[in-house]
Amino acid sequence: MTKRLYYEDAYCQEFDARVADCREGKQGWEVVLDQTAFYPEGGGQPADQGRLAEADVLDVKEGGEEIVHICDRPLVPGSTVHGTLDWNRRFRFMQQHSGEHIFSGIVHGLFGYDNIGFHMGKDCVTVDFSGLLSEEEIALVERKANEAVLSDLEILTDYPSGEELERLDYRSKKELEGQVRIITDPGSDVCACCGTHVKRTGEIGPIKAVASEHYKSGIRISLQIGWKALEDYEEKHRNIREISALLSVPPQETAGAVRRLQEQLQELKAANVALRQKQLDRMVEEVPEGTQRAVRFEEDLNPVEVRMLADRLAQKAVFAAVFSGNDEEGYKYVMCSSQLDVAALGKSFNEALNGRGGGRNPMVQGSVKAEKEKIEEFLLTRFS
Repeated sequence: MTKRLYYEDAYCQEFDARVADCREGKQGWEVVLDQTAFYPEGGGQPADQGRLAEADVLDVKEGGEEIVHICDRPLVPGSTVHGTLDWNRRFRFMQQHSGEHIFSGIVHGLFGYDNIGFHMGKDCVTVDFSGLLSEEEIALVERKANEAVLSDLEILTDYPSGEELERLDYRSKKELEGQVRIITDPGSDVCACCGTHVKRTGEIGPIKAVASEHYKSGIRISLQIGWKALEDYEEKHRNIREISALLSVPPQETAGAVRRLQEQLQELKAANVALRQKQLDRMVEEVPEGTQRAVRFEEDLNPVEVRMLADRLAQKAVFAAVFSGNDEEGYKYVMCSSQLDVAALGKSFNEALNGRGGGRNPMVQGSVKAEKEKIEEFLLTRFS
């Protein structure tokens, strides 16, 4: 059995322990100690990392009554080793875990929803709730959670008896057996939990809901908590300052400036569409009625324009083909004819020039990595 020092003192950063066992596993050397401050993955909280003597601790897992440390090298059974946690990493997890408890407890208290999923990811904490919340309701929970943080109350840990537990109103995501550990954030939450927590709510730092989305029949909320929230704010502040400088407006006016740019962009797009339409009109006007073959090569037509031009040319010519691109990157093409078998022509075209595509009469389309000269040569042999 491994003594779990993280339950006696979540702030234990260094310790000495005896190596009870060491065996080679699939992911590294599996080391068991007589006691440890390394928290194993569980309850949504990732495992700790750090060092045991000269070995890096890569992962930590539950192994029945043992805690198994996955290390990058073996340790000698029976020897005494010094353990050191990656404290910066662990403390952030403690902030995030305690902050999530407060947020989830307030959601439960205000709206009656259960926390049905919890994950501390690389970028943020995600919490899944059993019901939907509006943006206004999320903002209300966020404000109350930060008020709980600023109250700087002691976070309590207790192991109630079975009788006491029956009388206690607490949150839990699953049926529990054996001794139950209860974490209490006064005024915000009472929850069964096996994770590590800060001592006082003031150590949690800011709690910010940064995103939400429907998840199953409820909602998934992404949170930034503690140092992660401050780093997220710093990054966004840098971005908004850069955007502010690029737009030559104060930071608080960037949203309005972006909206104006979007409106201008839409106007420019509309003007460009009108201009492009006139260009297509001129291309079609240049082709006499009854032309046998009308082939156009253009640099920058989009797929819609390629189809539109080919279709309109085919109304004046027996065969029409439009190619958009260049010799280096290849061409997108459309071939049209109401009189010829362009499906068969397109197939032989692709075979001859390593093209891709297809379709049915009267239109085929695709792409080809061939030079303009080769394409024209092929078409001339079919319409000479």
